[in-house]
Amino acid sequence: MPTADDLRALARSSAKRWTTLRFTERRRHATTWSAPVRAWLRRPDLLRVEDAEGRLLDVIREVGADDDPMWQDYRWVAALRPLELAEGLDQETRFPVPGAALDVDGLREVEHAGRPAWEALVVPTDRYEPRCSCCPLLRSRRIDELEWGSVDEAAVYPTVHLVRLDVQTGVCVWAEALDGTFAGDTHDLRIEAVDEPMGDDLFPRPRHQGAVG
Repeated sequence: MPTADDLRALARSSAKRWTTLRFTERRRHATTWSAPVRAWLRRPDLLRVEDAEGRLLDVIREVGADDDPMWQDYRWVAALRPLELAEGLDQETRFPVPGAALDVDGLREVEHAGRPAWEALVVPTDRYEPRCSCCPLLRSRRIDELEWGSVDEAAVYPTVHLVRLDVQTGVCVWAEALDGTFAGDTHDLRIEAVDEPMGDDLFPRPRHQGAVG
């Protein structure tokens, strides 16, 4: 059985485990699911996104970026490279603290979309530092206060989350608040192919509008 340190190492290693990824992704707020989107990502900087009917939504080129291309928000980036589940940050010194981001319990081997995955119950510590505090994988009062300056005092924040990492890629394919006001909020990332060839034709450059005089 994997250990908590194994889970953290898997989250830390996603950046080196794959070069291309084809997947679908959707979000759930409480009990309501968003429409799924399908994506082709070629590291380091190319992303194609379509809707469920195959209509092109976006082609993104982020040349020189430190992370994978983002679509709509940074939760997308955090799921693809879930370093925030592995590395904590000392709030006084601002230095990374390996393994300090989460308390981990109930780790087990499962399947997600037919692929081997590791699942655990986790609680973010005071050293949990999301990729972007506006859209963390794990919602908490402290992170919301850091981002917004204050929070709705009537909100009940999760005491525990369920996270699931794909074993081959290290991608966070599920991260769900299990209780409180945000219970049920999650994303569902279903991997279809890893390291398949992706030609340049998948990522056409945007056409310029109008004539150049």
